[in-house]
Amino acid sequence: MVENDNSQNSFSWLFTLASTMACVILGLIALYSSGIGLIDPKLHRAGGFALALIVGIAVSRSNRENAKGSSAKYFLPNLCIDFVLLVGGLWSIWSFFFVQTEMEEALYDVTTADAWPALVGLVVFLELCRRLWGWGLFCVGALAVLYLLFGKNMPGILAHSGFSLTEVAEALWYNTNKGVFGSVTNIVLSTVFIFIIFGVLLEGTGAGDTLLKFAFLATRRTRGGPAHAAILASSFFGTMSGSTVANIVGTGTFTIPMIIKRGFSRTFAAGIEATASSGGQIMPPIMGAAALVMADLTGAGYLTVIIAALVPALFYYFSLFVAVTIESRRQGIAITPLKVEDKITNVDWINSILFIGPILTVIGSLVMGLSTSAAGFYAVLVLLLLSVLNPAVRADPMRVWHSFIKGSQSGATLLIAIAAIGILVGSLDSTGLGLKLANVIATIRGESLFSALLVAMIGALVLGMGMPTLPAYLIIILVMGPAIQALGISMLTAHMFVFYYGVASSLTPPVAIAAYAAAPIAGANPLMTALMSFRLGMAKFIIPFIFAFYPTILIVEEFNLVTFVWIVIRTMFCIWLFSSALSAYDRGKLTILEIALRFVAAFALLAFDPVIQFSAVTVGIALIVWDVRRGNDQLDGVHKS
Repeated sequence: MVENDNSQNSFSWLFTLASTMACVILGLIALYSSGIGLIDPKLHRAGGFALALIVGIAVSRSNRENAKGSSAKYFLPNLCIDFVLLVGGLWSIWSFFFVQTEMEEALYDVTTADAWPALVGLVVFLELCRRLWGWGLFCVGALAVLYLLFGKNMPGILAHSGFSLTEVAEALWYNTNKGVFGSVTNIVLSTVFIFIIFGVLLEGTGAGDTLLKFAFLATRRTRGGPAHAAILASSFFGTMSGSTVANIVGTGTFTIPMIIKRGFSRTFAAGIEATASSGGQIMPPIMGAAALVMADLTGAGYLTVIIAALVPALFYYFSLFVAVTIESRRQGIAITPLKVEDKITNVDWINSILFIGPILTVIGSLVMGLSTSAAGFYAVLVLLLLSVLNPAVRADPMRVWHSFIKGSQSGATLLIAIAAIGILVGSLDSTGLGLKLANVIATIRGESLFSALLVAMIGALVLGMGMPTLPAYLIIILVMGPAIQALGISMLTAHMFVFYYGVASSLTPPVAIAAYAAAPIAGANPLMTALMSFRLGMAKFIIPFIFAFYPTILIVEEFNLVTFVWIVIRTMFCIWLFSSALSAYDRGKLTILEIALRFVAAFALLAFDPVIQFSAVTVGIALIVWDVRRGNDQLDGVHKS
């Protein structure tokens, strides 16, 4: 038994060492390719996936060994399976590199012999995807492969002309435009990877702790207190990490207990953290990996994307602040005075430079016309130079090294997910299914833009359920994007529209992965937390419709100052009326009639007709005045009694 434990520990150590070395090489490749020189595309993609394969197997082994109920008796079978996956994966990647080299040197047709390693590669990466990202993404990739192989026998528009084994291999594996090694993989390796490392380094060097403290101090005089602080902190953390779950774990373990201590219910504490954390990815200036991919896919440029995202993101966080304010009024929560130990220290001011310096570097590099990847490269260099200002880093320099490894590991596991997305891209592109679905949606919508967007929203939420943001966004834009652009909406607006619902899908019951991550921290019921998150984040479902109908909000699309100011005012008023109606509370408890009128006024504020707009403003103001006067009368009655 002891010998078995020793051999198990030896193999675990060996996999950890191999994974660490692979992460180091991946990180160095990301630094080199983003800021120093170009790497041969086929070598970059093949090498990236080979290293990601090693990391993915090591991480999945670690997850399995740490899981409850893991048994030592399955150690040898699991080891054999991992070894087969490693050898099979490396064989298939080498086959890709070999075939691409042959294609560059002479005319070369993919043969049946080439098809077998391609199929092995698809199986290996789909299995790793299942281990690391769950059944949802696995099913997407597996169904895409099965559809290419057997879709010719399907009914109606789902049928295609049929693909041989060789054609499937060529479409999904031996292709640098689509498939596993396609353009999406190139974007992740050349642009996204460096920003993933940057985000993790930003947290690891101490910027995150200081931002959390600033967030608490900035909101110390509000009723919501720690709940408002959670919103601010999560917007900062989310824009760094680009991961809803990582954001919840990073900030929620600290903010959720404080929200509960303030007097809020456990369900509300978990719900507000989940909702705020999911919004970090729509908050400039970094916005996580999805914004970087969007910039490449649309050709709009990263700076244009973050400018377009700014006002909608501010609307979203304004809606969360309103929701917390109304909830704190409803629960009668008072303002708590500032504690002495919460005050900002000199070290905090120094550490704030760790966040401000690199962010300014990113923005400055983009304004100067440098590429997005170069901006990420220089931001990492500036961050590493500034990190020595933090006393904690000077005391423990290895935290920078550990953050670098962690960032590379996050990038490697993302590449495994991108393999499944690449399979979907290859399948949709080869069969033309995306365009067929676009035609179906066009038939359903008739002549109504609103109904078409509504169908697209529902489809996006269903497709994105249970998925991380980047895979969710890519799946949605691949399937729904052509249909939305066919409505006459610009490409950037269409991408922003589906991106929002890719993020919102993490809050949508019954899956709601953000709520399920936050609920255990608060000790709350996951399903009730999901419903609370859904209610609190309801504005996220409205905002995309607003910028689809009023693209001036995106600033870079049809901007007009007067129109912009007027729709901003109306949207803020709409959010207040809508949030208070959902809570059935404002200054006091609202009647059913008041709730109905607030809902009607909120939506009427967004109408095109100026008469309806001004009528809605009048009704909304009247409702709020009535609520304030009633509250004052009740307060006077209490004083008199």
